[in-house]
Amino acid sequence: MLQNPEALVNEIVSRVVANLSGAELKKPALCGNGIFSDMDQAVEACVISQKQYVKLTHQKMDKIINAIKQLAIDNAELLSKMAVEETGLGNYNDKVIKNRLVGEKTPGLEDLKSESFTGDNGLTLIELSPFGIIGSITPTTNPSETILCNSIGMLAAGNGVVFSPHPKAKEVSKKTVELINKAIVANGGPANLVTTVADPSMDQAKKLMEHPRVDMLVATGGPGVVKAVLASGKKAIGAGAGNPPVIVDDTADIVKAADDIVKGASFDNNIVCVAEKEVIALKSICDYLIFQMQASGAHLITTDSDLKKLENLVLEGEKKYPHKDFIGKDAKTILQKAGIDHKPTTKLIIVETKKCHPFVQREMMMPVLPIVRADNINEAIEMAIELEHGYRHTAVMHSKNIDNLSAFAKAIQTTIFVKNGPAYAGLGVGGEGYTTFTIAGPTGEGLTAARHFTRKRRCVLVEGFNIR
Repeated sequence: MLQNPEALVNEIVSRVVANLSGAELKKPALCGNGIFSDMDQAVEACVISQKQYVKLTHQKMDKIINAIKQLAIDNAELLSKMAVEETGLGNYNDKVIKNRLVGEKTPGLEDLKSESFTGDNGLTLIELSPFGIIGSITPTTNPSETILCNSIGMLAAGNGVVFSPHPKAKEVSKKTVELINKAIVANGGPANLVTTVADPSMDQAKKLMEHPRVDMLVATGGPGVVKAVLASGKKAIGAGAGNPPVIVDDTADIVKAADDIVKGASFDNNIVCVAEKEVIALKSICDYLIFQMQASGAHLITTDSDLKKLENLVLEGEKKYPHKDFIGKDAKTILQKAGIDHKPTTKLIIVETKKCHPFVQREMMMPVLPIVRADNINEAIEMAIELEHGYRHTAVMHSKNIDNLSAFAKAIQTTIFVKNGPAYAGLGVGGEGYTTFTIAGPTGEGLTAARHFTRKRRCVLVEGFNIR
């Protein structure tokens, strides 16, 4: 029995009319507030809306962008709760911080700066214009945060956005898209400027990447999805994986460094891509660092039997990849499942290992932090470069030696380099600067903002408007 025969008949009639006239489908089947049953329909609706949107004044666009920022703040608790319940990743309190951060620190139209040149031959104006329709693939780790942040920047640049969220975060992603559409319409914008599909999948993502009306692709996730968008033939921005190392040298404030590392590596259960993934400590201060990390809430694995229990639980397969069932889980849950006694205040699991250990080589995406000793700063820097695997994502250093800080920053060449603070300071949490949840290391844009979703256009007026 048909669930909605009237809607089905209308869709069939629309398709027949479109085929007879040679025109494109103009009335996609709307499931509600930007949610469509198929990716083709989501794209077509967004195309129509974006053409209306670019006709708005900047003042009206700014009103819409500010409304989206406010909804990120107002709905932080709701979206965080939905994300934790649906994905099982991270923790509620830290996700609330991230959603609010999006509303407070994501740049809007103010990020779009025009340039001009004048001289004997007249005036040249450089303006930033929208690409048109952007296809955005978003992860399960930061679902609402990425959709909100990308929407603010992409819409500020004048684009429409079609999202392909991770299937395991589809409900919170759809809710985020619905809220954005309501805010847009309530503030004078067109419906369906931001769209997605009711049931995201690999096939729907493939449709998005191959759709001829999609002008630009932005992928936030693992190396596979980034590789796919870069091979699409379209303008693409890729925000890929990382394995951020943190170096602690013998000049650091060890008490502060230990506390910062525990805070950073346990934040949202370590699923944030910038989070500390391995510590490289000089031998002279390593024992004291570990002692202070324990004082800040870290649980130290001290026996071979406990290490084996932990390895058997959180690593899987011959290649010892992180076990998907424990990615984004909290430290106490992991220790309990492993049968390891621990304090109820435990935030992070730490273990001293060699650099070849899978805990060090893999991006674990859980609050299990390996510590490796280095004889001197040069060895520490060389090791950090090796363990970061050339992702050029994020690196952290705790030191009061400006020469050591400079040497590591120059050598590691990461998009984000945090000195004497938790890694999340690089996203603007307790650090200066704007935020983003699309950090484009592979394609070089860095921390993306509105200007990265535009085309540069040159307008030349010959022998005019030079008033010097």
